[in-house]
Amino acid sequence: MTQWSALLLVLYLSVHLAATQHHRKTLYPSAHRVKRSAYSLINPTFQHTLEDINLLFEILLAGMRIGGEEHSMLIPDEELASLRSVEKLEVICEDVLPKSLSEIRRLTAELARRQRPLTWPDFERTVLTLVYAAQTLAQLDSRQQREAWTDTVVQLFRAVEKDLKPT
Repeated sequence: MTQWSALLLVLYLSVHLAATQHHRKTLYPSAHRVKRSAYSLINPTFQHTLEDINLLFEILLAGMRIGGEEHSMLIPDEELASLRSVEKLEVICEDVLPKSLSEIRRLTAELARRQRPLTWPDFERTVLTLVYAAQTLAQLDSRQQREAWTDTVVQLFRAVEKDLKPT
């Protein structure tokens, strides 16, 4: 093998390695670094059954608020808030979802480049991020911030819509 062939082979392998690592890049890296110590909460997912899906819908209809970086999740209905299964939803909303505009823009850029359907946990987190972004948008007064968050909400909606369309 000549020196040039070896150099081209090394170059090809490094490009291939970088490309495969890019495809494996996680959309929600904080899901694998949950701050709470419970093993069952590593890479948490709330919806596992039809009942969980219905419960999330009921919680959202009850007026669930996903707080910012320093706030927590709030469910106005005390009975719903007291359910044990809501603990995972709290972990997802508090520790996993991106909360800053820059983090959410990173997410929307990754979602726009994505060619494959989202995994179930990533779909769930994207929908919850969309809920958080829409709630944040509703509270903003600055025109410039409203425009930036509106664009983010639209991008998240498009990602969800794209994932729901049949291939």
